[in-house]
Amino acid sequence: MIGMIELGVNIDHVATIRQARRTYEPEPAWAAVEAHLGGADGITVHLREDRRHIQDADVDKLRALTQIKLNLEMAATDEMLGIACRLKPEMAMLVPEGRHEVTTEGGLDVAGQEAKLKDSVARLADAGIVTSVFIDAGLEQVEAAARIGAQVCEIHTGPYAHAFHTQGRDAGSRAVVVELEKIRFAGEAIRQLGMRFNAGHALNYFNVQPVAQLAGIRELHIGHAIVSRAVFVGLREAVREMKRLMREAQAHSSPPR
Repeated sequence: MIGMIELGVNIDHVATIRQARRTYEPEPAWAAVEAHLGGADGITVHLREDRRHIQDADVDKLRALTQIKLNLEMAATDEMLGIACRLKPEMAMLVPEGRHEVTTEGGLDVAGQEAKLKDSVARLADAGIVTSVFIDAGLEQVEAAARIGAQVCEIHTGPYAHAFHTQGRDAGSRAVVVELEKIRFAGEAIRQLGMRFNAGHALNYFNVQPVAQLAGIRELHIGHAIVSRAVFVGLREAVREMKRLMREAQAHSSPPR
């Protein structure tokens, strides 16, 4: 049985503000508490190779203090696997990573590196960590995720969000409907293969509801939009508003088949 949709709040950009001045504030651990109080079901951070925002000390502090699920986004490198196995977050999400990208630009090519990623998933599983893979909405990637032993697939919603923004914020436009259908189809395949269906990237207060209505979706991971809204209303309220939109959308969705 699928429960109520959950919200994982990515707090990377709280650290981005801090790192802009190389100082000690704002504190990401405080952001995690505020997100929790606003209704977040989990906290997500991406410890990047170049440490552009979240730092090693942050993940240590969050592991010690976070009382909801901690999701560590990471590249499948020996360094990051070692950190994850030491920290033991509730979930580790394997993502592609490039030093020159502003943010993650696409899904992980699981099909193109199955052997390496299968070893990474096995190492995380041995440490008792649920493994998620961040992938584009294609059947080839979903099937490869199942073969490597991933327990969760997070579908990259960036193309959908881009279409939504460029098509006048019209959820009924053909371009938006096409991208949403790709996510829906991928979600069905994920669930049929016994994995958990999550989604995220570039979701905001205007485009989130059509995704939250998809049958069987378990979690959305949202960061930039929430931190941006928090500048004006505070993080607790920004999380509360997003969670309300998601729950309203799910309440009007069709039950999963």
